[in-house]
Amino acid sequence: MSTIAGANLYLCTSAMGGLSPLLEFVEQCIKGGVDIVQLRDKDITDDEIIRYGRQLSDLCHEYKVPFILNDRPDLVAETLADGLHVGQDDMSVAECRKIIGDKMILGLSTHQESELVEASGKEINYLSVGPVVPTPTKPGRPGTGLDYVRFSAEKIGNSIPFFITGGVSPDTIPELYENGARRFVVVRYLTQSDAPQKNARLLKDAIKRAQEIDEELKLDSA
Repeated sequence: MSTIAGANLYLCTSAMGGLSPLLEFVEQCIKGGVDIVQLRDKDITDDEIIRYGRQLSDLCHEYKVPFILNDRPDLVAETLADGLHVGQDDMSVAECRKIIGDKMILGLSTHQESELVEASGKEINYLSVGPVVPTPTKPGRPGTGLDYVRFSAEKIGNSIPFFITGGVSPDTIPELYENGARRFVVVRYLTQSDAPQKNARLLKDAIKRAQEIDEELKLDSA
């Protein structure tokens, strides 16, 4: 199983209109380079969450990719998920830990500097930061801008993995990387794609190229 620290391309997906298309889509994304998968869907039943979650868990584990469930600590065990992701308005980190235990992955969304500072002392394994730009997946939430990305990189450094959300694409990754982002959550660039494996590969290649440029700059300045 890959680790959160070693991952840099995080897929967040809905149920995609059914189990078969969901599994096919996620497998294509993983083959393209996705190394964490989250199921986030507020409109399906608990039974569907469990059924879809178990199938996704099996698929992700086949490829040694962590599977994360959104917002439902009570269903983490039943879906065989590797962990849980919660937002600022969901159950508290402390309560989630009581339910899922110490060994499960736990991630938390942050949208402003005060939330990031407060989160740094909690029992979490990773943070999400953003959305950098407004996104339909978070209606009504303004974009945080690049200042928040830079603040996160300066405040957190390498102490805990953080993933940038909002408008991630091959075109935006270079600028995000320049401002301190190293890990990325993607939704629409993959979920709205007719070629998710190809698009995932384009994202992964953009991250790799940004890493190479960063290393070149470090060598030049040494």
